[in-house]
Amino acid sequence: MKTVIFDLDGTLADTSGDLIGAANACFREMGAGDVLDPARDAGTALRGGKAMLRLGLTRLEALDEAVIDRWYPRLLEVYGEELDHHTVMYPGAMEAVATLDSAGFGVGICTNKPEALAEELLRRLGVRDAFHSLVGADTLPMRKPDPEPLFEAARRAGGHPEKCLLVGDSDTDRKTARAARVPCILVEFGPSGEDMAALEPEALIGAFGELHGVVERLLG
Repeated sequence: MKTVIFDLDGTLADTSGDLIGAANACFREMGAGDVLDPARDAGTALRGGKAMLRLGLTRLEALDEAVIDRWYPRLLEVYGEELDHHTVMYPGAMEAVATLDSAGFGVGICTNKPEALAEELLRRLGVRDAFHSLVGADTLPMRKPDPEPLFEAARRAGGHPEKCLLVGDSDTDRKTARAARVPCILVEFGPSGEDMAALEPEALIGAFGELHGVVERLLG
């Protein structure tokens, strides 16, 4: 079976608001107040918790990797309590997934979000059952851009690793697909959309309505 594997944050769902909220909760506990801005810093939020802590501490002129490591578990704890207050699926995402499923493609998720958090978020959003597989940051000993999590997501979705493609929104996703020697589709509707063309993926989409046709061209 051919499979289409999706990144989660910034690709299927805009999770930036809840991620920023968790980071700012940590900064408030540090006594610094809300350091990050939900609109301006959305792109950083979608690169993960440590990236947000690093940006905030840089603004506070207090960058220290040991501090990041110490606060990262607390950030995940807060985020786990408020996963879906602001998070929404991008327009057309689930319709595109259903179309691919109906066309005979396996569909799965490969994310650098911890697996338990990704599972819980998808469950709260009511969409977990639409995906045949989910591989998170800690499912395997390695994470993206190592290609093995992508291959595992394809296998768990019932497909052959060499017959998959990755839909994502970042340099990490581009590097993962390149390492796996499979096609990459990057979305242009996320916070870093204007930067995607420079990564030279096999295809770009500006809306999920375009996805099925592009997948058929690349995998068909």
